[in-house]
Amino acid sequence: EGLRGDTLIDVGCGPTIYQLLSACEHFQEVIASDYADQNRRELEKWLKNEAGAFDWRPVVKYVCELEGDREKWAEKEEKLRKKVRQVLKCDVTKANPVDPVSLPPADCVLSTLCLEAACKDPATFRSTLRNVGALVKPGGHLVMVTVLRETYYAFNKQVFSCLRLERNEVEEAVEGAGFDVKFSEVQPYLPGDVRTDCEAVLSLVARRRASLT
Repeated sequence: EGLRGDTLIDVGCGPTIYQLLSACEHFQEVIASDYADQNRRELEKWLKNEAGAFDWRPVVKYVCELEGDREKWAEKEEKLRKKVRQVLKCDVTKANPVDPVSLPPADCVLSTLCLEAACKDPATFRSTLRNVGALVKPGGHLVMVTVLRETYYAFNKQVFSCLRLERNEVEEAVEGAGFDVKFSEVQPYLPGDVRTDCEAVLSLVARRRASLT
């Protein structure tokens, strides 16, 4: 609510669109980016409405219901397809995560369930936040969803490592990257999911300072 502008960059979009369904109502263009070639390919299949693309309709309908009109799902799909202008490779450990592309600073950068999976230690996490934060214009916003106290997650019998983070570590890294935290909320993750040892999920919105001093 209240976040809007011309450009939103999604850093670490994965093969998913759920995180963009509400965002596309508030920004004129969306730039999606991910490290994995297969994730970008899967996203492009959906954007181009290709045969075999994942069916996101149940999720789109649910988001439309949350926004007040479940029947607008087809309109929302069409709007999102039009607004995603680029799908780029990104590496958050680089000073310019979308190198060799050079993007003008965006009104908003969105990152969901990405940085904690891409970083091996707290120092790397702090530096990647500075890298990602540099994509945001002064006065613009960073929107993050991060898992807390997770060391692994499993998918399709593959186990991936995750950097174990506490809320204060995330907030301090965001502030160290030149932002003021405006909203921060922790929701517990229900125990008993054998696919992960995640204990909570942190949602955070931060505003980039006009200067880094």
